[in-house]
Amino acid sequence: MPEATQPALLCLSHLRWDFVYQRPNHLMVRAAKNRRVYFVEEPVLGEGPARLDLSRRDGVVVVQPQLPADLSGPTRDAVLGRLVADFVRTHELGRPWLWYYTPMALPWTRRIDASAVIYDCMDELSAFRGAPRELVALERELFSRADVVFTGGRSLYEAKTGQHPNVHAVPSAVEVAHFAGARREGADPADQAAIPRPRIGYYGVIDERLDLQLIADTARLRPDWHIVLVGPVAKLAPEEVPAAANIHRLGLKGYDELPDYLRGWDVAMMPFALNEATRYISPTKTPEYLAGGRPVVSTPVRDVVEPYGRLELVHIADTAETFVQAIERALREDVPSLLRRADGLLAEMSWDATWARMDGLVRSALAERTPAREPALELPMPALQPATLGVPSGRTAYPGGYRTAATSSTTSSATRAAARAGGSAGTAARAR
Repeated sequence: MPEATQPALLCLSHLRWDFVYQRPNHLMVRAAKNRRVYFVEEPVLGEGPARLDLSRRDGVVVVQPQLPADLSGPTRDAVLGRLVADFVRTHELGRPWLWYYTPMALPWTRRIDASAVIYDCMDELSAFRGAPRELVALERELFSRADVVFTGGRSLYEAKTGQHPNVHAVPSAVEVAHFAGARREGADPADQAAIPRPRIGYYGVIDERLDLQLIADTARLRPDWHIVLVGPVAKLAPEEVPAAANIHRLGLKGYDELPDYLRGWDVAMMPFALNEATRYISPTKTPEYLAGGRPVVSTPVRDVVEPYGRLELVHIADTAETFVQAIERALREDVPSLLRRADGLLAEMSWDATWARMDGLVRSALAERTPAREPALELPMPALQPATLGVPSGRTAYPGGYRTAATSSTTSSATRAAARAGGSAGTAARAR
């Protein structure tokens, strides 16, 4: 459909657009092909008046709230709520779709008159280090408001399916053509070119989800191998990150650069810890590594074991000794045979098809929904400066990571209807 006939989409994300390029980026770029898409980040605290800084990325408008550093709690949420409400009104967004990646956005978006509410639950955020205490209660409220819930993998689907009547497992996909560039000849990036072979590589966020001791032990057990870590460090003290002569940290790279780094590795690894933060993960890098033509070794993360381990597309190991043995097998891999087997699976995992499926499921949910969503209540909030164009700066207003807590509640249709109408049945008490 043409853009004029499509509802605008406000994506509420705990991830910044210019951080690691992943699921929200892929999906929102595709959504923006036929509608207005606004990617609203968590606020940054700094100097100056409250405002929204806008920038454009690949057809998506990135909205970064800037708030005075002395704002906190309900006052911060009230100011932010008014900013976003004014933005919706002045940009004539009508009744947009609200597409949530974080329940923490609910306090400042719950009064927006949305035509659809979608929760794309890509991680168990409550299991991440530093999770806000109110996250679990806010997720319950988001379940009560949502028309449809997606999960980033099968194990997360099994954990969430009892909490909402319309939950769908939608594992992350892969841009095969993009990563296939790693299968072709090309120059090694300058900061990787001098690293000796064999190279065992990882790209992604370096945080509490990685088994840091496993990385250190692998480097110690095979000092002739070189461990290449590509990606930003998050939520870790400097001394927590493994350091050795054969461990090379190259920092954050752009999405377009990843195939060039991947091309220069002999084996790609996923050394995830087995803890609450990784219990439900479904790593996007699994199909990306395979699309790039690399043999892959992983710890036994459930959504990697099934299907990749079962199909013998990924070597699985759970101790330093067996991890080293798995890498040794991967170094001897018959790569052409591996890729012939992997390519059939990868051909069914495009981001285009994934977005089309999700868009269709939202439309189906709206077609079946009765009664229609009632207009949201408008409460008075302080007058603010209008949205402006600017450059992001300052520090984030919310913690960058989250810790564990489990919930299980099946939401009734009556509760969801009350939540959509702005009634108290859909509003969870804030726990912090």
